[in-house]
Amino acid sequence: MIKKSFYIETYGCASNKADSNIISTFLIDSNYVKTSLNNAQFVIVNTCGVKQQTENKIKRRLQNLYERYKENLDKYLIITGCLPQIAANYTKLIEKIVPNFGAIIDLNNIHEFPKILNEISKGKRNLIIRSFQSIDKSQFQIHLTPGKITGIIPISEGCLGACTYCCVKNARGRLYCYNPESIVQNIQSQLKQGIKQIYLTSQDCSTYEYGDINLADLIRKIVSLKEKFYLRVGMINPQFLMEELNQLITIFNFAKVYKLFHMPIQSGSDKVLEKMNRTYKIKPVIEQLIKLKESTPNLSFSTDIICGFPGETESDFNDTIKIIKKINPDILNISKFTPRPGTKAKKMKQINSKIIKERSIRLSNIFRESLENINMKWKGWQGEVLVLHPGENPGQAFGRNLAYKNIFIENYDGSYGKFVRTTVEKVEGFNLFGFLI
Repeated sequence: MIKKSFYIETYGCASNKADSNIISTFLIDSNYVKTSLNNAQFVIVNTCGVKQQTENKIKRRLQNLYERYKENLDKYLIITGCLPQIAANYTKLIEKIVPNFGAIIDLNNIHEFPKILNEISKGKRNLIIRSFQSIDKSQFQIHLTPGKITGIIPISEGCLGACTYCCVKNARGRLYCYNPESIVQNIQSQLKQGIKQIYLTSQDCSTYEYGDINLADLIRKIVSLKEKFYLRVGMINPQFLMEELNQLITIFNFAKVYKLFHMPIQSGSDKVLEKMNRTYKIKPVIEQLIKLKESTPNLSFSTDIICGFPGETESDFNDTIKIIKKINPDILNISKFTPRPGTKAKKMKQINSKIIKERSIRLSNIFRESLENINMKWKGWQGEVLVLHPGENPGQAFGRNLAYKNIFIENYDGSYGKFVRTTVEKVEGFNLFGFLI
């Protein structure tokens, strides 16, 4: 084991990945060494609590790590992220799984990791570190691994919603937007380190507002930077589409912004949406989506659906199927409903898990069938692709075009992080295959 060393595992969303980047940077700046699990003095697990399946996986992992290293008194387990904060009893739950740990650290204390680990090194254990004051995480400029192509920048934390199924707000809190100057400076720093694509992340990007600066204003500042890069905008709430269509049209017509619109509709049934406490009706949302697509050529659309929300009837589910067939999303994320702690939906009458599984399979099959034709318009396309990493086969590279399409480039022997001219010759479902021009 190496003294003053750490290993970090990250679960969940891009916001968690951004948090882990911040933690790593602070520790490396404080002369800690990033190393392997076996060699690390401090084992950091950055947790997620959004789904029951993910929670179960993390609890098994924590149990495994505890059993594996409980006899090693010089090795410390550190737990951070959402899971300890999603309900009042979850810190105690983790303490039962890991009776002897270094610390459980709140999301708003991630910049204090070096100080906390120093206290643990001096003999303190089982520390519970909590802060109820939000911090601007965009101010923390991170050091990236050489050769890294993708950067993640948080623009806010928390949300304004009160969805009856979501426990993440218990952990992330009410909306707190970050300073746009800090965001732009952070992006500049990452671009200087060789980054070629930037992911803007938050629990809901559409709620960004700092003084008189809205989301479109922020993105205008970012894309005005002289470097060449692609910018991916994170999740947008349907309410924003309803109220700010023109702002979205402006955003997706910036040349450096990926033409990828991620908006979770969650259900095609107004009755179910009302039970979810989603503040929109499905018909006007789809009408606005059609207008956005018409104004933005080649816009890719990604959405999320929850199957089996309490009270969802077969008729409600058929409404969802009809909507998915109508809008033909390019990407569909399907979640089987599981009740989460501290939520109103947990107290509702639940649907049988076999019915939920059957509905999710049915919807997956419908979506898979739609993929046979959805990308055929890209056959013969020629344009620029950002090469990201090796493909699945020898001599193949993987990249994305401005519509965020998966493109596999055959016979590629160049470097990664380059923008190359490509022609698409074959389409298979999600994936496009082509060659350099």
